[in-house]
Amino acid sequence: MAMRWLLLCGCALASLAAAGASGRGGDAGTGSQVYVVYMGAVPPRTSPNLLQESHLSLLGTVLKRGRRADGVVVRQYKHGFSGFAARLSEAEAAALRRKPGVVSVFPDPVYQLHTTRSWDFLQQTAVKIDAAAAAARRGSGAHAHHRAATADADSPPPSPSPAASDTIIGLLDSGIWPESPSFNDAGFGPVPTRWNGTCMAGDNFNSSNCNKKLIGARYYNESDVRGPSQSGGGSPRDDVGHGTHTSSTAAGSAVSGASYYGLAAGTAKGGSAASRVAMYRVCSEEGCSGSAILAGFDDAVADGVDVLSVSLGASPYFRPDFSEDPIAIGSFHAVAKGVTVVCSAGNSGPAAATVVNAAPWILTVAATTIDRDFESDVVLGGNNSAVKGGAINFSNLDKSPKYPLITGASAKSSSVSDADSASHCEPGTLDNSKIQGKIVLCNHSEGDTSKLVKADELKDAGAVGAIFINDVERAVSTTYLDFPATEVTSAAATAIQKYVASSSQPVATIAPTATVTGYKPAPVVAYFSSRGPSSQAPNVLKPDVAAPGVNILASWIPTSSLPAGQKEASQFKLVSGTSMACPHVAGAAAVVKAWHPTWSPAAIRSAIMTTATQLNNAGAPMTTDAGAAATAYDHGAGQVHPAAALDPGLVYEAGEGDYLGFLCNYGYDAAKIKLIAASLPGGFACPANSTAALISDLNYPSIAVSGLGKGGGGSRTVTRAVTNVGAAEEVTYTAAVSAPAGMEVKVTPSKLVFTKSVRTLEFQVSFSGGKDKAGKKGAAMFGSITWSDGKHMVRSPFVVTG
Repeated sequence: MAMRWLLLCGCALASLAAAGASGRGGDAGTGSQVYVVYMGAVPPRTSPNLLQESHLSLLGTVLKRGRRADGVVVRQYKHGFSGFAARLSEAEAAALRRKPGVVSVFPDPVYQLHTTRSWDFLQQTAVKIDAAAAAARRGSGAHAHHRAATADADSPPPSPSPAASDTIIGLLDSGIWPESPSFNDAGFGPVPTRWNGTCMAGDNFNSSNCNKKLIGARYYNESDVRGPSQSGGGSPRDDVGHGTHTSSTAAGSAVSGASYYGLAAGTAKGGSAASRVAMYRVCSEEGCSGSAILAGFDDAVADGVDVLSVSLGASPYFRPDFSEDPIAIGSFHAVAKGVTVVCSAGNSGPAAATVVNAAPWILTVAATTIDRDFESDVVLGGNNSAVKGGAINFSNLDKSPKYPLITGASAKSSSVSDADSASHCEPGTLDNSKIQGKIVLCNHSEGDTSKLVKADELKDAGAVGAIFINDVERAVSTTYLDFPATEVTSAAATAIQKYVASSSQPVATIAPTATVTGYKPAPVVAYFSSRGPSSQAPNVLKPDVAAPGVNILASWIPTSSLPAGQKEASQFKLVSGTSMACPHVAGAAAVVKAWHPTWSPAAIRSAIMTTATQLNNAGAPMTTDAGAAATAYDHGAGQVHPAAALDPGLVYEAGEGDYLGFLCNYGYDAAKIKLIAASLPGGFACPANSTAALISDLNYPSIAVSGLGKGGGGSRTVTRAVTNVGAAEEVTYTAAVSAPAGMEVKVTPSKLVFTKSVRTLEFQVSFSGGKDKAGKKGAAMFGSITWSDGKHMVRSPFVVTG
């Protein structure tokens, strides 16, 4: 259970790549382990069979006598890119690194999963903000710079595109539970003829488990790489729950009457409910091997998916280079083939520079809350006053406050000297005889033993309930099932502590959880959501956008842990993490793709970013859950606005050539880039002046400039190009700038005039320090540039550091 909780709810720390490979992939007695050999793009006019033979031939040149190449290869990549995974010694891996045509050789890493009302909330919040913006425009003629409006803010959301059912969302995840009602195919037509995928048979799974909704399911047997697994893995069937949850969030069919044992009741549906689903099981409870992740990307490209949703990643503390990161590699080639790749930003927030999956060809998603809370109040004796709390429990305690209340510090065991640990109810620190039949008030901090472990210890010791004082994690509702436990903030706990101190016999009770909707403010950035800047490429602003990722209701696998009185497991569960935010954006991307089937992944990303919102449901700028003003390092361009993304007005295009230029500026040489790319113009060479500073010129929908000058006193000019995709061919856009104090920002030209023959125009943005210079080197200054034609507002956030 502890391992599953880590995977699903966002502990976000992945295993060290080398440790993961050597610890699980080692060949006993031989000193070998699994390595990934990445060889870049598939050479033109090369068949898969010929590519496989060339892999085996290359491998044979480095193996010791007696070792057969086909006996050590565990996976081969031959569709979206070229390479293989094989069990090698360190010397053999080193020899392969020196071979012509090899981009990189690295130990097979183990990544971790980054673990409905949410879609209704996105629509409702957007409508309220649109209406406010429209009213402001009608009243004053001024442009609202917080978001980009849709064609008519007062019109209903657009109806689904007829082509929506032909879009295919692939997910690299832990598998799928095909019996879930979210994957019912009622009303779906035939599977698109362009689909090349398959429904693999495996343990407790056969081809009949797929249908016209779930059109593909593959798995990658981890026993070949890491040895026997306790969780199986020889099947596309999900035994973790994560993949079922993310796939139903992205594209689940509408299911009325969905709830988690009565909580969060309503209709559960995916963001693109008309899309088809293809699952690539690359993860198990033990994690997600890099070799399987690459195989999933390779197959998904060949199968014909339109969008890939990837809710997993490396640790921000042991982040590999792009050429040794399976997600960066696989997504690069998928995007080159026209597949939009959406990834979770990671769950290592709120610390700065923890964002992962930050390659510029990836759409990187942060997590926010929605306007729903799960309230479980504490009722105190005396005047029966209620203290607001929050958690998910199905308490069967009496409604009257009659249960003795004690603090952890007061229940300290005589054999324990550390009173602070007792006040936090750490396991082994309390006297069981003092807490039997009582509700225990416990402090809780980051770094403590899990609240679930504490709750289990208290329950086993005879306590009837628990109250955890928890400021950081309060927004994420922990599920305690039938043990009456709730969480309160330190401010709310003051009333409880005063009551305990003033009463000789304090008593209380804990109310069962009730669903509260219309909660304000929302959205706020979740505490766990990983933050920018990107430590790999600070001149690309990451994350890109934010989406709901807290307490999200979606489909789940059957479980034996039921609340008291329940006879059947819920088919849905409430889960939190950037894992849950990622499929929200993948669903939105699929809808944009359905409406605009010829748009590139960059155009789809641009539409989603430039139309994002920055206001909450109280009409104020978004904040973090700590109450601080949210910045682009927290939520990127803002909260995704799916309806607005269908009509962005302008888009920032980028293709493989732009990303190759990024790699030049990142530091790769031309020889390496020639292997990575599918095709290059004759005589390709990286410019002599390639430098990390020039990454700021990548045609991205946001702008990041680092090292402007000591104290902010320098200057820098970046270039962008936008393409008119609106209905009006003859249209003029005007720039408006929101700049921080001490920063001068100039857009040249300030007007862009598009015509029938001129659809793409360039502009430059100059940044320079003003009289009030930045206080210290490296301080981040945030602002935005918005292009408007009076109908669309195309907003690009920027960040400048000294």
